[in-house]
Amino acid sequence: MALKGTVGKVVGVCVSKPKLVRDFDGELVSSAIFKESVFGRIKLSKLNLDGDEQADLTVHGGIDKALYLYPLEHYSWWQGQMPDVEFINGKFGENLTTTGIIESEVFIGDKFQVGTAVVKVSQPRLPCYKLGIKFGRTDVIKKFMMSGFSGIYFSVVKEGLLGVGDEIRYLEGDGCGITVSDVANLFNGNLSRDKEFIDRCLNSQLAEQMKRFISRP
Repeated sequence: MALKGTVGKVVGVCVSKPKLVRDFDGELVSSAIFKESVFGRIKLSKLNLDGDEQADLTVHGGIDKALYLYPLEHYSWWQGQMPDVEFINGKFGENLTTTGIIESEVFIGDKFQVGTAVVKVSQPRLPCYKLGIKFGRTDVIKKFMMSGFSGIYFSVVKEGLLGVGDEIRYLEGDGCGITVSDVANLFNGNLSRDKEFIDRCLNSQLAEQMKRFISRP
């Protein structure tokens, strides 16, 4: 983001506790991807929103994945891809459905104020098989990866309250110039493993887990 000030808006807030669902083999697995809309002022802590949890903490949650945002702007593209699917806030398991915040325009390390909370961009999302369970179809994983519409994970700089209708205000960035889309495209094969880019990623405020993925040959 280049300019400080209001850049977006929260149009949906969704949370969920883990629950048992059946995978494609009929086995029961625990997942919190089935988010439901909540209203009023919701507390955002260092690890998650009140009422929200993650089922598998080895791959989900933690300080670098405390809050997941997905742009409402992508929903129309997805509706065209899957006309038989109902798309409502939280469809991708996001905590915040928003307008004005796009992966190609947001940089790793960017800080934003949402309500009274301050959050920092940490990484794109790399989906697991449970997104397929949510949609009831296995092809959505590849579609999600190749779309470039990864959504954005945040860490929490300052705990606070947020809710539907809140403005999203850009505060500052770290100057590394790495967009969320850049990192996502590195994993989906749409961006080559350029050494200079890899070095910049490793020296940025990208989530440590993702740095480990990137540093692998």
